Amino acid sequence: MPVTQQLSEPEAQDAYLFREGTHSRLYDLMGCHLSKEGGARFAVWAPNAESVSVVGDWNHWSGDADPLTPSPDGTGIWLGHAPHAALGQTYKYRIRSRFSGYVVDKADPFAFCAEHPPATASRICDLSYEWNDGEWMATRAARNALDAPMSVYEVHLGSWRRRDGHFMGYREIAHELADYVKHMGFTHVELMPVTEHPFYGSWGYQTTGYFAPTARFGSPQDFMYLVDHLHQNGIGVLLDWVPSHFPTDEHGLAFFDGTHLYEHADPRQGFHPEWNSSIFNYGRAEVRSFLVSSGLFWLDRYHLDGLRVDAVASMLYLDYARKHGEWIPNRHGGRENLEAIDFLQTLNRAVYREHPDTITVAEESTAWPRVSRPTDMDGLGFGEKWNMGWMHDVLAYMKEEPVHRKYHHHKMTFSLVYAFHENFVLPLSHDEVVHGKGSLLNKMPGDPWQQFANLRALFGFMWAHPGKKLLFMGGEFGQRREWTHDGELEWWVCDLEGHAGLQWLVSQLNRVYRGAPALYQQDFTPAGFEWVVADDAERSVFAFVRKARDGHPPLLVVSNLTPVPRTNYVLGVPQGGYWRELINTDAVEFGGSGWGNLGGVESAPVRSHGRMQSVCITLPPLSTLIFEHRPS
Repeated sequence: MPVTQQLSEPEAQDAYLFREGTHSRLYDLMGCHLSKEGGARFAVWAPNAESVSVVGDWNHWSGDADPLTPSPDGTGIWLGHAPHAALGQTYKYRIRSRFSGYVVDKADPFAFCAEHPPATASRICDLSYEWNDGEWMATRAARNALDAPMSVYEVHLGSWRRRDGHFMGYREIAHELADYVKHMGFTHVELMPVTEHPFYGSWGYQTTGYFAPTARFGSPQDFMYLVDHLHQNGIGVLLDWVPSHFPTDEHGLAFFDGTHLYEHADPRQGFHPEWNSSIFNYGRAEVRSFLVSSGLFWLDRYHLDGLRVDAVASMLYLDYARKHGEWIPNRHGGRENLEAIDFLQTLNRAVYREHPDTITVAEESTAWPRVSRPTDMDGLGFGEKWNMGWMHDVLAYMKEEPVHRKYHHHKMTFSLVYAFHENFVLPLSHDEVVHGKGSLLNKMPGDPWQQFANLRALFGFMWAHPGKKLLFMGGEFGQRREWTHDGELEWWVCDLEGHAGLQWLVSQLNRVYRGAPALYQQDFTPAGFEWVVADDAERSVFAFVRKARDGHPPLLVVSNLTPVPRTNYVLGVPQGGYWRELINTDAVEFGGSGWGNLGGVESAPVRSHGRMQSVCITLPPLSTLIFEHRPS
């Protein structure tokens, strides 16, 4: 294709991939790029525009100064060079539609940086940065592998910590967050969306800047520094990413060129009734290329270790949150969104092709099959999936008064019926501590001591259960107040005994978890799990064995979810020898009562639970115990 003096037009292959919906590097061609000869080159997709110009600081926002011209390749891309544009200046595209005299100033969909909200212009910037995370990048394939430990700390940057009531910047928070996560023993952090968004109260889930980290906390280089510093401290970084919907703010993607370009025109397909937002038109190839390029961008340019894709269920079902008559069936008459399925498969193929050492995680709340199976097995291609069913069941169980739990025993065992159908992450996320749901600690029944004991027992059960782990900030020290994005966490409670003990327990659970291959090597295969006691509903006791490969010792896990201590409780074990107590959530150091087994128990050649060897142990009240086998 011919090359203009302003901006290299997409070559034939680029144009073909763009129209096919598989282009994964559009950000190299589109948007604003500083030019070696001075000024900046611009490219924007607006196929239904009559005219497009760049308006900005350098031309006093004049629509006549820097007009763009349509590319001759027929892609609908407008191109141009603004010789007086400079680094740091703000700009928008003034688009005059071919329809109804519609004129609008739009932010750049491919902008690398934006003004600090509530201002809405894009900002000219570059992405130059000298990375220092080579050691992490060279080893992260093993750290992100399915048989590696993954304990994720979910963070909302605007409310984790503040300085004198104000936001901390990316660089400032980098050091405090890295130190804390490292001290607590988490392997990864997951950042709630930092993609630019106009309304802070959306927590980033209504995105307008799919290629720009929010300016609330600093520049693109500042965000790179945050990721870089976390990597240098051995901590992976996952990003919440939202290809499911976008807000209708005038400066954003909605009605972009006087037509429904990025979204469906029919509100039965293009409007989300729950979130009052626009739904991407996944059937449009150029939109798929836009989204795939956004996903790859964060892995390419920001060294992120994975994407947690938000609201996947809302993408998969055409009738999601809709009543009869409010949705349009697919071409087969069904409710599956075939175009969204194709997009998700295309995205995951692109991610694992270009960055096989990263991971994609689906937040998918239904029983859709093969979410975390390869696309060549008719799966969606994600690496992992949040286990929303486990989360719902265990929280419903734990909310019950212990005297009633025997009637709900199945809620704690049911997850093992389907535990190995997907590669599951066990989430206790932000969604469970907002909108009147209360904090994790306040979900627990009983007096304050019992509330802490219940939560400690739940964490012990969670860390021992098959699946990777995710915990939202504040849960690790038992914040009493329901989470709010306005203000920081209640850090002051960490000086109080019960909260401090809970926080110490989480750090020790992470230490044991990372050091015991039985707790993570075979998370996604039945070979790594074996029930010992699944039916003692009367006493609300659960016991199971976790097993590793390669000769690593097995673990015995026992939970007693009533406040009654039980002595001389006999359990069959797979091997004879000494079973050392690695974790006792009732230990005094964690704020418990101190019941236990004096560090461990020796097995005896007494048959129990179908096994030739057994142990006789004390079960503390409202507790989880983890024992490791040591040969005699």
